[in-house]
Amino acid sequence: MKKLIALLTVAGFLTFGISNALLAQEETQTEQAAQTEQVVETVEQTNPLAAPETDATFHEVLKKQFIDGGWEFMSIILLILVLGLAVSIERIIYLTLSTTNTKKLLAQLEETLNSGGIEKAKDLCRETRGPVASIFYQGLMRYNEGLEEVEKAVVSYGSVMTGNLESGASWISLFIALGPMLGFMGTVIGMIAAFDAIAAAGDISPTVVAGGMKVALLTTVFGLIVAVILQICYNFILNKIEGIVNDMEDSSITFMDMLHAYSKKN
Repeated sequence: MKKLIALLTVAGFLTFGISNALLAQEETQTEQAAQTEQVVETVEQTNPLAAPETDATFHEVLKKQFIDGGWEFMSIILLILVLGLAVSIERIIYLTLSTTNTKKLLAQLEETLNSGGIEKAKDLCRETRGPVASIFYQGLMRYNEGLEEVEKAVVSYGSVMTGNLESGASWISLFIALGPMLGFMGTVIGMIAAFDAIAAAGDISPTVVAGGMKVALLTTVFGLIVAVILQICYNFILNKIEGIVNDMEDSSITFMDMLHAYSKKN
């Protein structure tokens, strides 16, 4: 819970800081654009062959579209993106650290069991990072109670570790759904504003309709972009979880076979 609150706080500061920075940059660029237009007009009067540069960078276009879409809804959509990426990055780091070379661990565990016994095997599992080693450790802790208790401990603790691996994924799926939903909501509100402008003007002007439609559809576009980015991260996380869970199940079977062989020898 503390991690979630910290992520929300950081994401909030980042989102509103980015929004304020974008607005401030837009005001600065507006002033610079006005000065540039004056210079261009002066140059054109003195040199008719001179042509102003009109190409805008991708960053400038993206920033302009963000502001044109309305900072109220665009800031919320940006907040959703920042929160989703924060949770995704945290999950990716956690899953990466949870990945273990199970073949190497099993080989070391078998060698340690044959040479040092159960206690040395416990030390090896305690010093090894990852859920697989934790499951092995819980099983070894109950070795004196019988292999049936070991198997129960491995199954039970495996379910706990699987839950830890999957925690946070539901938040990402929530953010994936919220992005387009907020975008569509902004589109509906933008369309209502466009119709209000038409009613106030008393005529269906192409300029009024086009401007309102553009603002309304920009929120949907940005909401869909957020959903696409987070969906890619979500699928990557699910793939990592699936790989770790498969390793846990496969290595647990090998671990039980190893203990059976060890118990027959001793």
